[in-house]
Amino acid sequence: MTSKDIAVIKKSQLFLGMEDNEVDHLLGCLSAAGRDYKKNQIILHSGDSTNSIGMVISGRVHILKEDFWGNRNIITEALPGDVFAEGYACTQGTELEISVVPAEDSRILFLEVRRLITTCPNSCAFHVKLVRNLLSVMARKNLMMDEKLTHLTKRTTREKLLSYLSSESRRQGSASFEIPYNRQQLADYLSVDRSAMTSELSRMRDEGLLTFEKNRFRLLI
Repeated sequence: MTSKDIAVIKKSQLFLGMEDNEVDHLLGCLSAAGRDYKKNQIILHSGDSTNSIGMVISGRVHILKEDFWGNRNIITEALPGDVFAEGYACTQGTELEISVVPAEDSRILFLEVRRLITTCPNSCAFHVKLVRNLLSVMARKNLMMDEKLTHLTKRTTREKLLSYLSSESRRQGSASFEIPYNRQQLADYLSVDRSAMTSELSRMRDEGLLTFEKNRFRLLI
């Protein structure tokens, strides 16, 4: 791993509050291994199983679900320092109901989770810190899923858009902000038809509710 890889790892939520020597030790304890992926190259596929947590080191990846006909619903996006598949890794043997796909060229670190859910053979004093951080990460993701459900339970495409854009404005602390999705990805995230969503955005702009250019939005009073 490069020094840039290590810098991202040490700033991640999973290793929050740890000293450099603790992080270095745990990377060895968890058999950390990095791998590079090209855009749209499958990292994890629905139906597979995994015993490792993935962490994005560079790039960004989408965690998504696909139905029988290949229709996609983006669950969330993972950025550098974010982890994915931790729930499946902690319930070893469980088949994935998600796929993980890079939205751009990405580098992923894999950490063997069995060392987290069993007694560490090296009896690390900081093993408990890592478990506590993992629980915090999983709790935060549950809150994010609750927020997404709030958007999806809205009845109309307009209501879903307003709910999502309002949430992003609040999260970023500004009426002007960028979202991480292009139009198709946003439609997949909100589970709506792309053309209908695009038309709705144009109507909302014409009504003076917002302005936008590509993935940058400004909400108007």
